[in-house]
Amino acid sequence: MTLLEDVIVDIPPERVKFFGTTGKMLLPSAATVAALLENIPAARLVTTNQLRQSLTKQFTVQGTCPVTTRKALKTIAHDASYNVPYWRVVNQNGGLITTYPGGAAAQAARLTAEGFVVEEGKNPRVQNFSASLANLD
Repeated sequence: MTLLEDVIVDIPPERVKFFGTTGKMLLPSAATVAALLENIPAARLVTTNQLRQSLTKQFTVQGTCPVTTRKALKTIAHDASYNVPYWRVVNQNGGLITTYPGGAAAQAARLTAEGFVVEEGKNPRVQNFSASLANLD
């Protein structure tokens, strides 16, 4: 289930090590994530970590939940009413996201159409992706 609005909660004790701190964590809604995706220019990419870092800063919290962020991305990708370039979001290592509609192959096709080179294989990724990262701040 995807959140309809943003929620700020305490970082659970079992996640303190992941975040490296205690404090507050954002559970972002799909609408909030979609608003960030609108800012990704053509021929630019954003990693899932960049999305979470930008949201953390925007909401003045200590972290943003990676699971909820992924769920929001999946919701956006599968809902045509969100007219945002979700396919420009890649994993931290430039890897493609298999939960998008059509899986990695469809994301690769969209990215290739925008001029990116996608390395095929077991774990497809965008070649030299870091040179194309957008700044969300």
